[in-house]
Parts: sequence; structure tokens; C-alpha cells
Amino acid sequence: MKHDDCAVQQNTNRLDEMQRENDALRHENGQLRQQLQWLIEQVKLGRHKQFGASSEQTSPGQLQLHMFNEAEIYANTTFAEPEIEQVKAHYRKKPKTAEDRLPPDLPVEIVEHELPSDKQTCSCCGHGMHVMGHETREELKLVPAKAVIVRHIRSVYACRHCEQHSDSVPIVKADMPVPVIKGGFASPEAIAYIAVQKFVMGSPLYRQEHEWNRQDIQLSRQTMSNWLVKASNDWLEPIYAELKRRLLQHGVLHADETTLQVLHESGKPAQSKSYMWLYRTSGITDRHIVLYDYKPDRKAAHPEAFLKDFTGYLHADGYDGYHRLFESITVVGCWAHLRRKFDELLKTLKPGEQTGSDAVIGIAYCDRLFHIEKRLASMPPEQRKMERDRLSRPVVDEFYAWVESAYRTAMPKTLIGRALHYAKSQKRYLLRYLLDGRLEISNNRAERSIKPFVIGRKNWLFANTPNGARASAVYYSLIETAKENGIDPYGYLAKVFRAAPNLGTGEIIDDLLPWN
Repeated sequence: MKHDDCAVQQNTNRLDEMQRENDALRHENGQLRQQLQWLIEQVKLGRHKQFGASSEQTSPGQLQLHMFNEAEIYANTTFAEPEIEQVKAHYRKKPKTAEDRLPPDLPVEIVEHELPSDKQTCSCCGHGMHVMGHETREELKLVPAKAVIVRHIRSVYACRHCEQHSDSVPIVKADMPVPVIKGGFASPEAIAYIAVQKFVMGSPLYRQEHEWNRQDIQLSRQTMSNWLVKASNDWLEPIYAELKRRLLQHGVLHADETTLQVLHESGKPAQSKSYMWLYRTSGITDRHIVLYDYKPDRKAAHPEAFLKDFTGYLHADGYDGYHRLFESITVVGCWAHLRRKFDELLKTLKPGEQTGSDAVIGIAYCDRLFHIEKRLASMPPEQRKMERDRLSRPVVDEFYAWVESAYRTAMPKTLIGRALHYAKSQKRYLLRYLLDGRLEISNNRAERSIKPFVIGRKNWLFANTPNGARASAVYYSLIETAKENGIDPYGYLAKVFRAAPNLGTGEIIDDLLPWN
């Protein structure tokens, strides 16, 4: 009897051990399936990024928007009915997508074409011919950049009478503008041109050096770099500081950041990442400010230092460093970032797999919210908030009910698992755009402003020193601020470099802001 009990116990223990082994294998199998699914998605996404279209736009038919009953959601009796345009037959002339225009004040060069005097004789009667009219055609003539030496000659005056009858002779010199760089031969226009070529057109200094050399002008990249850094330190930094002071007085800002490689940075290898941070005004102001701020890393201390005098709303992405800011700053999440995560999953699916997928459902919810925002764009902030409460908040609630349901069955390490986790973890920040009508549903405004730097970085690749990176941040700040306010960057920088050396510090701040 004891022998039978012992055998039963051994069998029980063996069954328990086999069950534990089976559970461990199931767990391991689940993890391997997640890893395999993740790898497959990464391969598909990588192929799409390499060979597919980069646009995140999707068609309404693809997203099956009718499944969300958008007729009731989008209905608004306050909007006027559109006027019907009658189109004859079944053809409509294709509208022009672009139109070439030339400024009316462009200089005109007249070239007259006349017959030689010996051919101004009538072939019928032999008498002289007169001009009865003209035929005119116009061409656009583009002249490559040319260099000119500006020689300043200042007259020096003395008194003839004092020269003959006095022990001292007063000498008076004519006024002459102070150069932008003392002891150098750079003109304001030269520095402005070099800066615009690099920071607007994306032409590195070594390319500019080759271009000047082809015109037999030996202007080294080192000299041009010295000019840019010196002019920035002397004349642009005070303007940058004043723009920053005014930026922090706004109640709504946007922030973003991107990487930058600085070759010679103390304590860091050349291959390490540095960061260019961006802060800008929102769309509710008529004087836009866009500021770049170079820092050696991505620590949260940098936005804390920059925004220490700011109180209000800050649009940002999901980077945790923004969420550690002061209590006086309310961080607002970006629905475009969330939509992008569903879009990445959608790009890994075959057309037959997309219909009814979680990726399509997530994108459709986001697109409903963006569609509502387009309809509310022209409203004042107070009315926009009321309409968001009426139209957008029910969609947000419905979206998060779906997220909670889908999250329970999603594998965490897959693209859909990460998209749903982002939606849950960022919920408190994503919902905040509903708090104030001045706020925006996305941080796309900051992304558009940082794009010129990203495009330029693809051309000049890196900064040589921290001083050069700082000067680049200042130039980008003033150039992008000028562009945002409809001002030509070259004309603005040339004016600053002409005027700033001849003004006092206070006058620089007052007179040389972009909108002035």
C-alpha cells in the first residue's frame, strides 16, 4: 500500500513538472512569436521607407470611414450650403497647379533690333522706309552671383589758416560706416550671401569655396566660417536674446528637437550625437518667432533652462524630458505622432490585410479628429473650444474605449502593441488640446520649422565646433523668423550687418528685430 502511494506521488510530481515545462515552453513560444512578428514588421517597414512613398496620407475609401457614422459626427447646420457649379458635358479644364510670376519692379534691360541703314530701302520703289511699329518679346535673364570690391575713401579735412598761423591744426574726418568685422575685408552683403547660401539653400562652405574659385576669387572656407561666427557673436546674439525674451512672453509655444554631429566637442567622440532644440510661437500670433538652441545632449535640463521664464502651454512630442518641466508649463501631446505609429503598421500590411485592421481603425479615429480641426480652423479660440467639446470629445472617448479593448489582446512588442501603448501612456497629454481653443491638435508646426535644419544637415552633414553649432543655431533662428514673417532673409541679414555696427546696443534690439 505504501508502495502504491509512493508511485502515485511520483506520478503527480512528474505531471506537475511536465506542466511547468509546458507552461515555460508556451511562454517562450509566445515571446518568440512576438519577436518574429516584430522582425517581420521591421523588414516590411524598412522596405517601405526605402522604396515606398513617404506620405502619411490615406484615402477615405481605404480607411472605411463610413464604419464610424461620420454623417452624424460631421454634421453642422451652421455651415452654409456649397454653391453648385454646372459643368457642360463631362469634361472640365484642368486647373493650373502653379503659375510663374515675376515682380513688377524687376529691372528691365532694353535690347533694340533695327535694320542696317543700307537695308532700309523699299524693294518696290527704292524710297526710304520708316518705323511703323514694334514687335516685343520678353525673356528672363539670370545673372550668376558676382563679386565687387567696394573701396571706401574718406576725406580728411584741415584748416589752411591754422596750418599757417597756429601751433595746432584741427583735423576733421568725414563719416564712414564701421565695418561689420574690424580689420577684415568682409562686407555686410558678403556675409549675408554666404549665410543664406548655407542656411537657406543648403550649400556647404566647401561648395561655396569651389564656386568662388571658379570665378578666380580665392576665398577659403575657413575665412567664410570665421566671418559667420564673428558676425553672429558680435551682432546677431543680442537680437537672438531679445527674440527669446519675447518668445517666452507668449502663452502657447511649440518645441521639438533633432540630432546634430559636432566633430570637435570636448569630452565626446566625433561620432556622438548632439542636439538642436527648437522653440517657436503658435499660430495665434501675427509676429512669429522661431528659435534654435544647440546643446551637446538630449537631457531634460536643457528645455528646463530655456523655458525657466515661461508659463503656459507647450506643444511637444512624447519625449519624457518635456513631461518633467515645471508645474507652470502644461505639456500638450501630438496626435500626429500617434497617427504615425498606426500608419507605420499600415505600411507593413498587404492591401488585402488592411480592411478592418487595427491600423486602419486607429488611423480613421485620428483622421476624424483632424477633419474636425480643419472645419474649426477659422473660428475664434472660444468658439473653437465649444465646438471641440461638442464634436471632438465624443470621438476621443470612443477612440480610447476601442484602445482599451484592443490593448488586452495585442502583443506588446508588435507595432500595434506599441501604438496602443503610446496612446494609453500619452492619454493625459493628448487630451489637453481640448482644454483651450488656442491649442492645436498636433505639433506639426514645430516639425515644419525644424525641417529646414534637417534638410540643411543632409548637405553640410556636421558642425566642426560647438561655437560653429551655436552660430548655426543663431543664423537659423533669425532666418526662419524672417521667413515666417514674410521677410527676405538675405535683405534682412544684410541690413542687420550694415546697421548694427553703427548703432548702440539698445538700438540694435529696438530697430533690428525682423518685423521692424
